[in-house]
Amino acid sequence: MVTALSQHAIAPARLVRGPSAWSASLDALPSLCRRPLLLGRSQATAHLRDQACSDLLRLGLEPLSATLQFDCCEDDLRRLAAEAQTGRCDGVIAMGGGKVLDAGKLLAHRLGLACITVPTSAATCAGWTALANLYSVEGAFRSDVALDRCPDLLIFDHNLVLQAPTRTLASGIADAIAKWYEASVSSGSSGDGLVQQAVQQARVLRDQLLLEGEAAMAEPGGEAWVRVAEASALTAGLIGGLGGARCRTVAAHAVHNGLTQLPACHHLLHGEKVGFGVLTQLRLEELLGGHRLASQARRQLIPFFRALDLPLTLEGLGLAEASLNDLNAVCAFAVLPGSDLHHLPFPVNANDLLTAMVSTTAESHPAESAPSAPAPCAEGSLCPESSP
Repeated sequence: MVTALSQHAIAPARLVRGPSAWSASLDALPSLCRRPLLLGRSQATAHLRDQACSDLLRLGLEPLSATLQFDCCEDDLRRLAAEAQTGRCDGVIAMGGGKVLDAGKLLAHRLGLACITVPTSAATCAGWTALANLYSVEGAFRSDVALDRCPDLLIFDHNLVLQAPTRTLASGIADAIAKWYEASVSSGSSGDGLVQQAVQQARVLRDQLLLEGEAAMAEPGGEAWVRVAEASALTAGLIGGLGGARCRTVAAHAVHNGLTQLPACHHLLHGEKVGFGVLTQLRLEELLGGHRLASQARRQLIPFFRALDLPLTLEGLGLAEASLNDLNAVCAFAVLPGSDLHHLPFPVNANDLLTAMVSTTAESHPAESAPSAPAPCAEGSLCPESSP
C-alpha cells in the first residue's frame, strides 16, 4: 500500500537526563554555540540562570542574558530577536517553563540558531517538541507553530526540576495523560504504523502515570518521581513526534485554549487547564457519542486528579463568579473552525461544550468508593476494560 508522504520531527538531536545533567552537558555546548542568548523568565529561577551564566563564562562562552516579559508572544519575540541579532548570538539556551521553552525554540527557528532547552520543571513536554504555542500579551492562546526540528540538545537535569513547586508535576501528569485520551480518539483507527505505535505508547504512558503518579508526588526525587517526571516531560513529547500531525490533540487542548481567553484563568498552569479539558472531552464523548467507556474513564480520572489537587470544576478553575458571557466566550473560541476539538468523531457546538464543562464531575463525589488508580493486570498494564 502506498502511503502519503509524511515528515516527522521526532526528537531532540541529543538528550541528557539525570542528576547534574546540566554540568555533564557543559562540554558539549561550545560545539553548538559560542555566543548564546540565555533566555528565562521567572524571578524564582533567576538564581539558576545566574549560575548557568557563570558556568558558560567559565567555558569561555559569551552568553547574553534575556528575559521573557510575557507569555510566548510576538511582542516578546520581536524584542528578543533584535537583542539576539545585536548581540551576534549564534544559539539560544532556553531555561525555564513551557512558555520560555516555546519562545526559545521559536526564536531559534526564526533566526536559524542552535537551540538548547533546559526545563526547570516537568510541567510540560515543551523542552522536547518541534512545536510552539503563541499567546497574546495578555496571555490568551492565539495559535501553535510547527517548527522544522526539535531542539539540538535537551538537558533534563533532575536537580533543577526538583526545585520546582510540586504543583508543576501534577500539571505535567495531567498534560501527559491527555495524550492517550486525545490520540486514541483522533488516531486510534489509523492505518499508519508509526501512528499506531504512538497511540499505544500513549496508553502505556497513561498506565504508568495512573499507577505511579501519587507516589511520585509524595516522594520528590524518589524512583517513582524520576519515572513520572521523565514520562511527563520527555515521553509525552516523543509520542507527539512519533505520531506527527495525525496523532493530534483533540478537545482537552481546545478547552485549554478557550480557558486562556479569560484573565481569571491565567493563574492556572497549562496542564491544570488541559486536565479539566480531558474530563470535559470524556463528558462530551459520554453525552454526544454515547461512549459507555468514556463515562468509566472519567470516573476513574476524577479521584486521581483530586488526589493530585488538580481542578475538577469551573469553581476549581477560579470561575465560580464567571458570567454566562465569559463561559460562552470560552466555548466559542474552543469550537472555532479549525479547532482541534473537531477531531472528535461527532459534531460539537458551543452549547454542547458548555454543558459538558459544567457537568464534568456529574454523579461523582469525594466520598465515592472508586479507587484513585485501577489495579494492574498480571502483565503490569491496566486492564483493557479501563480504556475508553
